[in-house]
Amino acid sequence: MPALTNRQVRLKSRPSGIPQAEHFEIVEAPVPELADRQFLVRNEFLSVEPAMRGWVSAVANYADPVAIGEVMRSFSAGTVIASRHPGLAEGDQVMGMLGWQHYAVSDGTNITRKVKETDLPLSLSLGLLGLNGVTAYFGLLEAGAPRPGDTVVVSTAAGAVGSAVGQIARIMGCRTVGLTGGPDKVALCKDAFGYDAAIDYKAGNLADALKAACLRGVDVYFDNTAGAISDAVMSQLAVGARIVICGTASISSWDPPPLGPRVERHILVKRARMTGFLIFDYQHRYEEAIARLAVWVREGRLHYREDIADGLEHCPGAIAELYRGENLGKRLIRLPR
Repeated sequence: MPALTNRQVRLKSRPSGIPQAEHFEIVEAPVPELADRQFLVRNEFLSVEPAMRGWVSAVANYADPVAIGEVMRSFSAGTVIASRHPGLAEGDQVMGMLGWQHYAVSDGTNITRKVKETDLPLSLSLGLLGLNGVTAYFGLLEAGAPRPGDTVVVSTAAGAVGSAVGQIARIMGCRTVGLTGGPDKVALCKDAFGYDAAIDYKAGNLADALKAACLRGVDVYFDNTAGAISDAVMSQLAVGARIVICGTASISSWDPPPLGPRVERHILVKRARMTGFLIFDYQHRYEEAIARLAVWVREGRLHYREDIADGLEHCPGAIAELYRGENLGKRLIRLPR
């Protein structure tokens, strides 16, 4: 194989809040020779995740911070183009923590899975058939424990995780209410993802809109935002409600911790349960979820939207764009083959 030059997005400086384009730089580097039990992946799709804000923070949460000068951590999907690994051959498709770069050398430890659903688009392995879909699946079904007839409320309802949560809840026989920002995303929630009701939290009167949409209260709240949106949901909880804390996207910084309404009284009076959820706790069950999600996709019961930008140049500003809500669907960067 001729020598290859790799283009990479590296962390240039440490952001204090949401990372902006100026915190990254694009550099070129040689692709190293493969050692025994290594393989080379040509990335085709790079993922943009809300969690990336935490990955570049100076304060570690559930993962060590990306180091200054290091390739930006990201889930990526691509094709093996050279291999000295016994478990992977040229032409195999893989998804894993391969970073914002054109090529990645791996020994398999940073590979989440070999993609088996070759009849479906590879990009889905970073969305509905990847961490987003698996998060929705286990977060709702295991942590949220929905029952037929329950009212399930989802924040960031048009996003990659939220849209899957709403559709899985519908498959489980629940009534679904989506919280999202702007009329375009309200329409997306209703028309593409089948929500029974969708509320634009930017339109004002969120508490009144929630009360009207959830006449019997909220049985399951899948929380991707925290902040004022979630505060409004707490007052509408039904007795025995389950609250799944999956993300805190509306909080730009936790240093110092923001002050807000206290939820303890709502939890006490409604005998509600609130639990944090991280998908990495379910890593041993990914294949179980993806197999079922893939069946629903093939059957036309699960729909998806992808917001794809072409070229590595779109990476540096992509996280900030995500937090500004500029995407309609799962945000991905596509690289040339």
